[in-house]
Amino acid sequence: MPYKKTTIAFLFALLVAIGGVFYLRAQIYYSHSSSATKKMFEIQKGEGNAVIAAKLEAAGFISWKYYFYYYLRSHNLLNKIMPGEYQLSGVMTIPEIATVITTVQEQFVKVTFPEGFTATQMAARLTANALPGDEFLRLVKNPGDLKKRYSYLTPAPVATLEGYLFPDTYFFKKDATAADIVGRLLDTFDQNLDAQMRSDAAGQNRSINSIVNMASIVQKEVQTPADMKTVAGIFWKRADAGARLQSDATLSYILNDKVDQHNAKELATDSPYNSYMYAGLPPTPIANPGVDALIASIHPTASNYNYFLTATVNGEAKVVFSATYDEHVANKQKYGL
Repeated sequence: MPYKKTTIAFLFALLVAIGGVFYLRAQIYYSHSSSATKKMFEIQKGEGNAVIAAKLEAAGFISWKYYFYYYLRSHNLLNKIMPGEYQLSGVMTIPEIATVITTVQEQFVKVTFPEGFTATQMAARLTANALPGDEFLRLVKNPGDLKKRYSYLTPAPVATLEGYLFPDTYFFKKDATAADIVGRLLDTFDQNLDAQMRSDAAGQNRSINSIVNMASIVQKEVQTPADMKTVAGIFWKRADAGARLQSDATLSYILNDKVDQHNAKELATDSPYNSYMYAGLPPTPIANPGVDALIASIHPTASNYNYFLTATVNGEAKVVFSATYDEHVANKQKYGL
């Protein structure tokens, strides 16, 4: 009997050990996510194996940092990780990730497009980073068949991609083409305008094009999410009533300036983008809005306000709302506008 118990215990321990080996192998050699979306992962100079392993775990690329550390150690890869910026995805295995970050990779160019940037500004920033800015702008203005790839561009006669180039920080390959860059920005827009947002817009009988158009104006007028929602509410009231938006941001788009208040001569500029002269939304978006402006344009705040202005109070910008024109004039005088 003692011999039999010892044999059973040995077999049990052996099975546990074998199971542990297979489990460890599964954790290392199989991916742990169904997301094939590529994301940039940055390794800075001086970061050690433990720090990098922890960062990979925190970013969701691996299930546990010690699996990654074990693989590096067992394959003589400790301290052979190269600093840089890498494209990784959740479907990659630990050996695949290790191969990428221990091998000299193609370098990427980091480009940041702030919210509210126009396509022209984006093109200039691309050119400044040795990327094809001129071709990018040409493609934005003449998207052609590119529109057919995206459902949100096909229902309406979108003449330009202005407004749909999602502002964010991107890492482009040094030899990226204009089509590659435009595609990345449109894909990111597609990801950020989620199904619920599209459904909510449709429920209000508003097209995606009108939402983006409104969001581009709101983005240029105010900064905080709360102010964006209130301003969107004011502008939608005007647009739905067939009134003029009277937004200096739309006029700045064609005059290529950054003026908060235009003079009489500028206000007389005859252009469909002059919302002091023409009612409703301009022909196209005037900038590329971020997600807060998009949300504000889909879910505006209802209020009794009909006017607003931006004043500088104690060195900071403050949005001042008013219900009547007389109140608006009084606020302009109060803040010296």
